[in-house]
Amino acid sequence: MSTSVRENSFVVDNARGDAVDCDVRFVEGESSKPVVVFCHGFKGFKDWGPFPEWGRRLARAGFVSVHMNFSYNGVHRDAPTEFTEPDKFADNTFTRELDDLQAVLGAVEEGGLPETPAAPNRIALMGHSRGGGTVILQAARDDRVDALVTWSSVATFVNRFSDDQIADWESQGYTEVRNSRTGRILRLNKVLYDDTMAYQDELDVPGAAARIDVPWLVVHARDDASVDFRAAETLAGATETATLVEADGGHTFGGAHPFDGTVPTSLATVWNRTVAFFQAQL
Repeated sequence: MSTSVRENSFVVDNARGDAVDCDVRFVEGESSKPVVVFCHGFKGFKDWGPFPEWGRRLARAGFVSVHMNFSYNGVHRDAPTEFTEPDKFADNTFTRELDDLQAVLGAVEEGGLPETPAAPNRIALMGHSRGGGTVILQAARDDRVDALVTWSSVATFVNRFSDDQIADWESQGYTEVRNSRTGRILRLNKVLYDDTMAYQDELDVPGAAARIDVPWLVVHARDDASVDFRAAETLAGATETATLVEADGGHTFGGAHPFDGTVPTSLATVWNRTVAFFQAQL
C-alpha cells in the first residue's frame, strides 16, 4: 500500500465571512480515516517550522490531517510564512478564532474536504500554545470532538493581559508585541481586550477544561519559557479524562523556524506519543 502523502489546500468562510486557509494531508486508501484538526498559536501559522512535516507524519500514521490558519493571524496564502497582513493581526480576537475553527469543523462534518477520505464521525482537535486554549474551548462545547491533544497550552485567555498592556489599550487604543524571530513590532488593538472582557464566560479556559469528557493528552515541557508548566498542571487537574505528559525542548519541543528537515529527538518523542494517543482513541 502506498504511503505517499497527498496535500491539498482549501478555503472555508467563517460565520463573519472571513476566509480560513487550510491544508489537508492524507494517504489514499479504500477506507475512511479519522480527522485531526491542528491549530497554531499566537504569532504562529500553519506553515511554521516543522508543522507541515507533522501533518505528513499524521497522514502516514493513518489520519486525515487538517492544518488551518486563523483568518486574522496576519499571514496570507500568497506569502505563507510572512506577516503581510498586520492590520488583521492587530484586530484578531479569541472569539474570531473560535468562529474559524467552527467553520473548519463544519467543512469536515459536511464532507467539504477536497478529495479526502475523511470520517466525519471521528474527529480530534489539537492545538499549540494559544491554539491549545482555543481547542479546549471548542471541545468543551462540541460533541463532534472525540479526542483532544494540547501542546504547551495556555490555561487562560481572560487573565493573560499584563497591566502595561491594559494601560496601553486604555491610553492609546493599542499595545505592541515583538516577533522574537524577526524582531518586527506588531500591534494588538483594543478590540482584543474589549472582546475578551465582553465574552469572559465563553472564553473561560479553566471552566471549559473541567467540562472536557473525552480523552485528552496534555503535553508540556517543564522548561517552557513562554507558558509556565503550571498551566499544564492546571489543565490536567481539571478533569479525570486528561493525561499529563512532561516533554523536553521548551515551548516548541525543540522545533524551529525555518525547518531544516531534521526533527530533534525531543520533538520526535512528542510526535510519537501523540500519534499513539490518537491511534488508541480514534
